[in-house]
Amino acid sequence: MPTPRTGRVRVAVLISGAGSNMAALIDAGRHADAPFEVVLVLSNKPDAGGLAIAGSGGVATAVVAQAAFGKDRAAHEAAVQTVLEAHGVEVVALAGYMRLLTPFLVGRWAGRMLNIHPSLLPKYPGLDTHARAIAAGDAEAGCTVHLVAEGVDDGPVLGQAAVPVLAEDTPASLAQRVLASEHQLYPRVLADFCRSLD
Repeated sequence: MPTPRTGRVRVAVLISGAGSNMAALIDAGRHADAPFEVVLVLSNKPDAGGLAIAGSGGVATAVVAQAAFGKDRAAHEAAVQTVLEAHGVEVVALAGYMRLLTPFLVGRWAGRMLNIHPSLLPKYPGLDTHARAIAAGDAEAGCTVHLVAEGVDDGPVLGQAAVPVLAEDTPASLAQRVLASEHQLYPRVLADFCRSLD
């Protein structure tokens, strides 16, 4: 029989921007009964606002700037992998990480890498999800947490939350309400996922 887990699952959050979902995950990981803790926040952008938030909260941060690697995506991901290994990371959570991953990193973290996307997948993978939902006349939008596969915003769905589309909604107003829902969904799904690893 496998040995039962004794500590919290060590999670790295990968970001490219402000990091509001990252902050929600860090906060959730500090609850007394949390099954995970965020041990690293890594960005491909040196100016990502989330790095300062994580650092001020005592979470280790790292930058692996994609610009330094030019078009060599493999070398960039190898450098990211080295940092993840150095921090003993067990699960990777993508939170606004605006970079298409290659099969190397996706394969290395198969079954251990999660992403959150601002639509009810399989609807509207990619960008401009809120504008597309409004243009289609959808009654609801929402967000999805899924395991990462090689396709864009593809992979098994772990959880979703629906948000009604209001008659007066703009893409910006809908995005704001969906983001608030993301901050509830992602920590809950990540916690359930990490408990399942025992």
